Amino acid sequence: MTYRIDALQYANWNEKIFRQMREGGLDAVHVTIAYHESFRETVSNIEKWNIWFENHPDLIMPGRAAADVAKARESGRTAIFFGFQNPSPIEDDIGLVEILHTLGARFMQLSYNNQSLLATGCYEDEDPGITRMGRQVIAEMNRVGMVVDMSHSADRSTLEAIEISSRPIAITHANPHSWAPALRNKKDDVLKALAGSGGMLGLSLYPHHLKNKSACTLEDFCQMAARTADLIGPEHLGIGSDLCQDQPDSVVEWMRTGRWTKQIDYGEGSAAVPGFPDMPDWFRDNRDFVNLETGLMAVGFNPAEVAGIMGDNWHRFFDKGFGPHQPIGD
Repeated sequence: MTYRIDALQYANWNEKIFRQMREGGLDAVHVTIAYHESFRETVSNIEKWNIWFENHPDLIMPGRAAADVAKARESGRTAIFFGFQNPSPIEDDIGLVEILHTLGARFMQLSYNNQSLLATGCYEDEDPGITRMGRQVIAEMNRVGMVVDMSHSADRSTLEAIEISSRPIAITHANPHSWAPALRNKKDDVLKALAGSGGMLGLSLYPHHLKNKSACTLEDFCQMAARTADLIGPEHLGIGSDLCQDQPDSVVEWMRTGRWTKQIDYGEGSAAVPGFPDMPDWFRDNRDFVNLETGLMAVGFNPAEVAGIMGDNWHRFFDKGFGPHQPIGD
């Protein structure tokens, strides 16, 4: 069975978007439910999702395991998997990792642009790597089945997370730095280490991560995917669109500044560009996933490789990453 999975979105959620997910054939979406929120604030965001699940049971359902992707497909719905772009929901308490996993969290970034208690973000001048607490939290995430995500982390921290983690990690939304030199995009040595450990890269459609930004063409994006497949293998590629559909510009300010600064931080090296950039005209919303399939076929991927990138690779990764860790011999 072939799946369509998007490994990162943060849209302004409503029935319209849920229906567009169904029109686009999305079987599962990893949604951000925390950027800088505390534990209690994150629980409030989960409450909002519980209301959406209750009000739209024909369109969306909670995702906790890989089997829920198949269940969603069979019932004509989209499975929603929760994740954090910052470890702020666990505050300074490692015990909250298991509690948040119990509440449905399946991904957590160890840092979001800045230095955290766990790791260094990609905007810091120095990267001392994974912290003492970070090592302990990675082990706990491995134990309970929460995926380590290093999408916004700096290179040394990412390489150390790959080495420390007993399970493959993910970079859910980024592209090769050699193709588009955004601070968030990953260098080739990082991508090779990621693939060498069984990890996954979600190719991002967010304009600041693209060559020529909003003017990036579908062909350019798909040629980039082909070059990345040559580098690390198509089995390690998926989509992590980073779609922020219908969000007001105040939300991107929250993403970038949180509570850590009184100044506006425009991010991505675009100090003169406030607000969200326009999406490429070939990927406006979830209904445009078919364009990606067409574009990938056009640059030479075979049908099985396209199916893998569009969702089957993520489904396999979910199956290995979300359950509790089983000790050798059990």
